[in-house]
Parts: sequence; structure tokens; C-alpha cells
Amino acid sequence: MSIQIKQVSKFYGSQKALDSVSFDVSKGEILGFLGPNGAGKSTMMKIITTYIPPSEGSVSVCGFDTATHSMDVRRRVGYLPEHNPLYLDMYVREYLGFIAGLHGIKHPQQRIKTMIEQTGLGLEQNKKIGALSKGYRQRVGLAQALIHDPEVLILDEPTSGLDPNQLADIRALIREVGKEKTLMFSTHIMQEVEAVCDRVIIIDTGKIVLDGKANELGQKSSKGYRILVEFDREISRGSLQAIAGVMKVTRLEGQQWELYSEQSSDIRPEIFKFAVEQQLTVLTINRIEQDLESIFRQLTAKK
Repeated sequence: MSIQIKQVSKFYGSQKALDSVSFDVSKGEILGFLGPNGAGKSTMMKIITTYIPPSEGSVSVCGFDTATHSMDVRRRVGYLPEHNPLYLDMYVREYLGFIAGLHGIKHPQQRIKTMIEQTGLGLEQNKKIGALSKGYRQRVGLAQALIHDPEVLILDEPTSGLDPNQLADIRALIREVGKEKTLMFSTHIMQEVEAVCDRVIIIDTGKIVLDGKANELGQKSSKGYRILVEFDREISRGSLQAIAGVMKVTRLEGQQWELYSEQSSDIRPEIFKFAVEQQLTVLTINRIEQDLESIFRQLTAKK
């Protein structure tokens, strides 16, 4: 295993940020680490990268314990924090040379050239970092995380705040890098996870609430689904709530409604039966299976 987490807890005073969290990440796996704000994602990533110690439990990376062999871990990990800590007064090539020196890289100029090509920084390489757009600053952050050719890459919100074009470019770069390295990243963009990840972990209030292959998540959560239905005239929420199998009702706009069911069987016949009894015309009706976003909302919604 590239990463092994065993019963890790983290306390900030009386606040428990992580609560006995355990999971492994295999070599070459791309793991999406999801959760609402304050769930413990960044804390876990800081522990894995040895920035902070766990209060309880143990973490090993590439066979090295983060508590007793932190320098060995750091040599094997590339890390891009949520708030990209760059030296804005340095030029791109100058900064990458500085990072290469910290890692003791042999032939640093060749490695810098490779990173500039891989991260698409060619046109910006002679600019000061402070003059770059956020998208290009993220590329610089990825270049510094990759420059020592780490076995494990940890990315905390790598696409936060990017425009659609920048997001697509960084996502493609992450996908390309993930072919060769163990990669763990957090994000709030569900489509990004579905497009890139092999596996997804969802964490909430410091605990893992779901862990599974990206293409099997619907099976590991409930068998719920949504029905989007539109009627030809006004109907009350209460009458829809009374339909057999309906667990939750949300009004969208006009006479459009979203009905949520946890049943494995299709409740659309019940909806048509209800419409006939109420002398309603069903204008549109669609069944939508659980996607990652609905699973995330279902598991992390505050009761």
C-alpha cells in the first residue's frame, strides 16, 4: 500500500476533527477525498504529509511511518495545499529552481524544463508568480509538487476558484499524472471526481461515511432515486407526500416537483395512479438514479 491510515484521530483542544479514521490507498490508485467544509479533509492531508501529527493512531506512506521517518515520507510525497503557498516576487523558473535545490535534485535545469512542459508553463516561465492568473499559479503549485518525482501526490482543492477553461486544463493534467503515481485529492466538484477517480471516500464530521469504487457508489449507498414530474395544474406538497413510496418532496418551479424514493421498485405507476385519482395530467416525468452529488448530499446533510 502507498498510504496506510490506522485509527487516526485529531483533536484541536476539545474539538475532534478526525474520529478513528482508517483506510488504505493502493499504489497507482486515484482517490477522491470528499466532504463538506470542516469535515476533516485538510486535516487528514496535513497528517499524511507530516505537516501536523495525529493525536491518536498511525500513518505510513510507502512503508515509512510519518511519526518516526518524516523525512523519508517527505521525499516520497508531493503536496499542493488548499491555499497555494508561493513566493509571489520570484520568477517561475527561479522558484522551481529553489524547490529543486531544497530536494537536492541532480540536473535541476533539465527537471525544471520537464515540469514547465508538463504543466503548460512555457509562455509564463519568465514571469513573476505574482503576475500570473490563478490558473497558472495552480500550475506552478503542481510543478513544485511534482518536481522531485514523488511516488505519492496529495492535492487539496487543486481546482478551487478556476474558470471552466482553467479547470479543464488542470483536470486533464491531474488525469495524466495519475497514470503514474498514487494520487489523493479533495474537491467540491462532483463531476471532477466522476471523471478522474478510481475510488471515492466521503468524510463527514471526522468520520468516513462512504468508501467505494467510483463506478459502484450507487450500490454501496441506498437504492434511492429521484422522480422529476410536472403536472398541468396546482397540487399540494402534502398530497404528493402521501403517495406510496415517496420519502421527500421538493418544489422546483411552477408545477414541477422532485420526489425522492428509497424503494428499489419504481414508484412511477403510483404517481400515474395518483394523477388519475386527482384528475391531473402528467406533462413530464423522469426517473433519475443516484449520482455522486445526490449521494454526497444524502450522506452529509445536517439533520
